[in-house]
Parts: sequence; C-alpha cells; structure tokens
Amino acid sequence: MEVEKMDENEWKYHGEGNQSLVVSHCQRCVVLRFLKSPPNQNKTSEEILHHLQNIVDFGKHVMKQFFGENYVHHGEIIQLPLDFVRQLCLKIQPERPESRCDKDMDTLSGYAMCLPNLTRLQTYCFVEHRPILCIEIKPKCGFIPFSSHVSQEIKHKVCRYCMHQHLKVANGKWKRPSKYCPLDLFSGNKQRMHFALKSLLQEPQNNLKIFKNGELIYGCKDDQDCVSDWNELARHLKPFFFPSNGLVSGPHCTRTIVKELIHVITMTLLSSTDACRAGDMKTVPISQGRSYCEASAFNKELVRNGKHKLESSDLPRGCLLYKTLQAQMLDMLDIEGLHPLYSRVEQYLEEFPEERSTLQIDGPYNEAFYEKLLDLSTEDDGTVAFALTKVQQYRIAMTAKDCSLMIALSPCLQDECSEQRPVVLTSKSRFTFSVSVLDLDLKPYESIPHQYKLDSEIVNYYLKNVQAKDDPVMSTLFKENEDCTLVLHKV
Repeated sequence: MEVEKMDENEWKYHGEGNQSLVVSHCQRCVVLRFLKSPPNQNKTSEEILHHLQNIVDFGKHVMKQFFGENYVHHGEIIQLPLDFVRQLCLKIQPERPESRCDKDMDTLSGYAMCLPNLTRLQTYCFVEHRPILCIEIKPKCGFIPFSSHVSQEIKHKVCRYCMHQHLKVANGKWKRPSKYCPLDLFSGNKQRMHFALKSLLQEPQNNLKIFKNGELIYGCKDDQDCVSDWNELARHLKPFFFPSNGLVSGPHCTRTIVKELIHVITMTLLSSTDACRAGDMKTVPISQGRSYCEASAFNKELVRNGKHKLESSDLPRGCLLYKTLQAQMLDMLDIEGLHPLYSRVEQYLEEFPEERSTLQIDGPYNEAFYEKLLDLSTEDDGTVAFALTKVQQYRIAMTAKDCSLMIALSPCLQDECSEQRPVVLTSKSRFTFSVSVLDLDLKPYESIPHQYKLDSEIVNYYLKNVQAKDDPVMSTLFKENEDCTLVLHKV
C-alpha cells in the first residue's frame, strides 16, 4: 500500500484501545493501527516492531486455528514516512476522547499494522458504492464457571457479566445496568438471542455499535451515558430493510425495523461462512455446567409468567458464536484455580529469570505455542509445565471473552446472489454479509493478579449489595443442572 501518496486528510480517527489507536481510510477498505505509550515512555523502533510482529503472529498462528480462516484478519506490518505519521497524529488528536489522551500515538518508529476495515464486506469483492451496514458486538463471557475451585456458590449461578454490571454502576462507569446477559446470546435459542440483542440495543454501553458506510450511527463513542434513540436508528436503517419506502413512519415503523435488524443479526451469528476442515476433536465433559444465568432478565420474565424451565438449543458448530465460546471455555479452572498456578510460574521465574523466553510467555506465538494449548488435562502434576499451559490457556480464554464480532451487511438483488455469497433474507430485503472477529490481542500475562483481585471485588459487591436484596424464592426456581461439553477442533 503506497501510503506516502495518500493525503493524510483521507484518513480519519476510528477508535482506540488501551495499547493502540486506529485510523481508517475514507476511500479504501483499510485501517492503520498504531501503538500507544504514556508520555516520556516511548519504546524504541525495535521494540515497537517486535510488539506488532507478536500481534500479527498471534492472530495468524493461534487465533486463526480457533476461529477459522475467514473470521480472523491478522493484517501485516508496514513502515510509513515519519512526516506522514506526524501529520496524521495532528489531524486526529482533536477527535480523541479526553479519557484516551493519557497516552501518545507512536510517531517515532514509523511502524503500523495495516488491516482490512471490518465495517466493510470481507469474504469477496463487491461493488463498493453499495451502502454497507455493520454491527459490532462485544458478547463477553458466554458460560457459567464450572470449576471445582470456585469458592462462592453464586459464581455457579450468576454469570460474570451480570454481576459486574452492578459494580460498574456503583463505580459510575454506567448509569444503569444492562438487561443483556451473554448466556442468552450464546444459547442458540432464537427467543433468548432476540431478547439479548434487544437488550443490547436498549443499553449498548460499549458492547454494541452500528456503523453505516463506516460511520458510527449508534452506540457509545466512549464510557458515557448511552441514550438509545431507536427512532433515529430506524431512520438510518429504513432504506436497508424497506427500500421501497412502503412502511409508514411512527412507533410501529421503528419497532418493525428494529425487529428486522434483530432477526438479521441472529441469523448471521448462527450462520457458518468458514469451510475449514475440523481435525481430531477432543472433548471435556462439564458435569456441573449450566446454560442459563439466574440474574438474566429473560429468566426472570419466564418466572413471572409461571414458566420455570428454559428451552435449550445448540449453537451450530461452524458459527462464530460457537467458535468464540469454544475458545472462552479454555478457562477450565476459573481465575481462582488459575491464580495458584500463576504463582508457581512466577516463583520459577524468580529463580530462573532467563527461562522466560524459553517458556514463550512473551512469544514467539507460533505453531509450537498453539500445540501446547491443546492439552486439556486438569490433573495437576505439580510441574511448572502444567501450570504454564493452564496460564496460557487462560490468556487465550480471556482474549476470546473480550473480542468483538463484526457483521457487515450490504443489500443485494436476487439475480446477484449466488451460492458463493452468504445471504440472509428479511421480509422486504436480502443481504449479502461477512462475519469477522476483532480485538484478538493476547491478554497480558501480568494482568492475571488484577483479574484475581477484580473477580473478588465483583463477587463480594454482588453478594453484599444485590443478592441480599433479591427475592430468596428466586434461587429455588432454578435447580436443574444441564450437561454441556467443551469441544476443541484442530483446524
């Protein structure tokens, strides 16, 4: 890509995370990702290059094996003219949220990652002037901990997301708790999935965003109060779902369009657009696992209606939700069972610090690293090797718990659609689509103590301030445990 021939005014601020900043090009379907660092703590060019190469290798050699060829886009590293980078930094700086400006964009190395713009269709070439709708969903953890190391029984009943909502509201992160529960979305049951998606639309927080032609039209731009305006959203979406403009305006129109949107998202999430072959399957039975969360608003609604049993459905094995859940469930010990193993590795590194590179804690993330992740044994033999494998599996699981799913949709005519192009139908329209996964940077090894402390804070706050106020009868209405199975595919 000949970046030096492009005017920096063609690039725009796209968003950022804790470690990187992303800009997208207005005309081409690419984004540039730059690393960030606190002021006066700039890394050397070699360190920047090594960090970026680790990110690319991790996506290419590890996460692609879990999610599949079509779903993961690892990108490539490019070197840019420094003058271009500085001009770009000056242009986007006014657009950055104040809360993100504590770190500076790397303008000294010239290195960046070039990635496809996932708000666009990815699986094949398509007419670029067609309008494109993209829905970004951060689904979070889709299962209840099943580990025997869990010390608080509430963790076997209420999911991490639902408990964490209350702590976030108490800390001022959000003004209201969301009714969204990840277990409803991951259930495979369309009624539960519809409820979960409707809850996300009502209270997007940072778990749902909608883009039209690459521009954010719905969802929070930062950690701010989200005011859902479905009428404004319906105005944007009406040409997609009702191109003939035959639907009257008003509340009925808005509800109908939102319903169509939820239907389309559900069908794309349950679809399989990756034809990769699965290798030998390894399974781990989870005897105490359950597929519902007692705090789910959907479950509580069932109870109010006198229904105490949930209808279960299975996720299609080829769909992205299934692959995401499969990677998440590498967290087989829960953070409570994992933390002592982390301490074992730390003690070993204190004695033999030169072994850190041999253990591949900081990479390289290659095929050998991936192969070690396939050991699903939970019988602790007291070795550092066992502890390290569980630590690395936990890091993969945490990465999958925090990834984003990108659904890009574009209207197509009936005679344009073919078997090679996945299509989803609505009452008045048809869309060709692509589904991708985003935010697949490996979670830092050093973050494990923080996760251990945060887990305790979440659970203790919930027990003290939420469960104590709930109706004690509720817990007696959910007694049945369901068997579930962890299935790993070598692809």
